[in-house]
Formats: sequence, C-alpha cells, structure tokens
Amino acid sequence: MDLLALADFTLVARHGGFGKAARAARRPKATLSRRVSDLEAALDLRLFERGQRDLKLTEEGRALFERAGALLAELEETTAAIAQGSARVRGRLRISTPLLFSQTAMGRLAAEFARRYPEVQLEVTADDRAVDMIEEGYDLVIRVDPAADDTLVGRPFLHDRLVVVTSAQRALPESDAVPAVVRGGDPARNWMVTGTNGKHEIAIDPVLRLSSMVMIRDAVRAGAGAARLPLSLVSRDIAAKRLTWWGDVAGSDIALWALYPSRRLLSARVSAFLDFLREAFPNGTPEELAAYLGDQC
Repeated sequence: MDLLALADFTLVARHGGFGKAARAARRPKATLSRRVSDLEAALDLRLFERGQRDLKLTEEGRALFERAGALLAELEETTAAIAQGSARVRGRLRISTPLLFSQTAMGRLAAEFARRYPEVQLEVTADDRAVDMIEEGYDLVIRVDPAADDTLVGRPFLHDRLVVVTSAQRALPESDAVPAVVRGGDPARNWMVTGTNGKHEIAIDPVLRLSSMVMIRDAVRAGAGAARLPLSLVSRDIAAKRLTWWGDVAGSDIALWALYPSRRLLSARVSAFLDFLREAFPNGTPEELAAYLGDQC
C-alpha cells in the first residue's frame, strides 16, 4: 500500500473534503483527488461517497480512517523521536480503567503523571466492560484478570485478594447466618474463608445489595454486616481496628494488567505510563496499593 496515498486519504477524511484538505495542507486539490482515487483502485474499495456538494466516508472508508489515522500518527511520532535522538513523551494518551481502581487510585496517578509529562494529553475513562481498544481508540487498558487475547500484550502490575470483614470486634459465628452486604446479583449463600483457625464456611443472609466495592466497604463500616472486599481497600481499616478480618476468601487472588495492542509500536507515552505504574507499585502487593491510597479511602 502507498503510505503517501494513505496519508492523503486520512487528510481528506479529517477535513471532510478535498478543498478544505488542500487549503489546510497547501497542496493542489487535484493531487489529493488523484491519490485517493489511486488508493481506492489499489484496494478495490470505494472510500468516499462523492456528492455534488459534500463528501462522505463509506463504511469501509470510516473503518480505514479510524485505524490508519492512529497508526500514521504513531509512525510520525516514532520517526520524529528517532530524528531527535530521543523518545520525547508527548501526544494524546487514552486509557480505560476499571471503576474501583479509577475511584481509589487513578485520580492521584493521573495528576502525578501529568505533572511529570506536561506534553501528554491524558484522558482516562472508568469502565468495567471489555472495551475494543482499536475500535474505540484506546492506547492502553487496565483490566482485572483479562482473558487471553492474541491481539493484546501486557503485564500485571498489581495483585490483590478478597477478604471477609465486618464492623467493630464481632466474633466469627459458629453456625448462624450472618448479615451480609453483597455485590449486585451475587447468588452465594455461604462463603469459604481461611482464617487463623483454618478453613471455615460462613452462612450469609444478604441484607444489602450494592453495585460498587466502595459502597459495600462504607456500608460495612457503618455496621450493616459482613462483606467480601479487596484487601487493598480495607487493610488500613483492619490495622486501625475499624473492621475485623475473618479470613481470606479461597481462590480469590486477582491481578490488574496493563494491556496494549500487540500489532502497534509501543509509543513513548505508553512506555512512559507503564514505567510510571511500575515505579508507583514496585512490588505490586495489596499492602502497597493500600499504602499508596493512604487515608483518602
């Protein structure tokens, strides 16, 4: 594929017409039209619907523009960095993160990263769904225990586990079901935990169903019942004796991964953010995240 023709196509698509693109680039309109026509012929696709007064992308043209625009911008950034002799960290960086991590840690992380790299335009979206990085234009996603995906590469940077906690100094019951605060439509009626005296099965009576871990933690603090929560979210409460630890939930180890598309060059800004995460959490333990959060949670 002719990269110059592809660049001209993205230029025309970005400006919405040959005339506007020609004026912006100070190049002949006829040259841009010919290059786009050559690209359509090479691909055997119609990329624009040409009307008398307007120009619209076809479905195939829109798909090509969304992908090619990001790739060409990344290629331009990479060649500029090589020409300058260093990987200058600048440009737009779009990140998708899970809701809980966003609520507790991402605000502070984003502020610190922005101070360190003022030429990066950082945009963070909180979302628990599995976003399509290519289609939605993300440079990096943070996910909890993501499924294997050949199109993505990355590494875990934080580990956590679920623990059962309750308010004050309430002892672990022998047999009665305990009031419990659970997440959403969790159908469980018992929890298997490993505490100081080995494994125990706790019968529960759900009294509250809440959609976020932060709400659940706050309800437990207020005495609503017991709950399964990430250790990083409650370790300071346990240490301060605001909450009582009943045990670790069996098989609940989780990892947060930072992922990016495998077919893209690793840009300087993505590489900088990955290094920044490693610096913020060098050991990646729940206690380390709790210490980072401090008293803000």
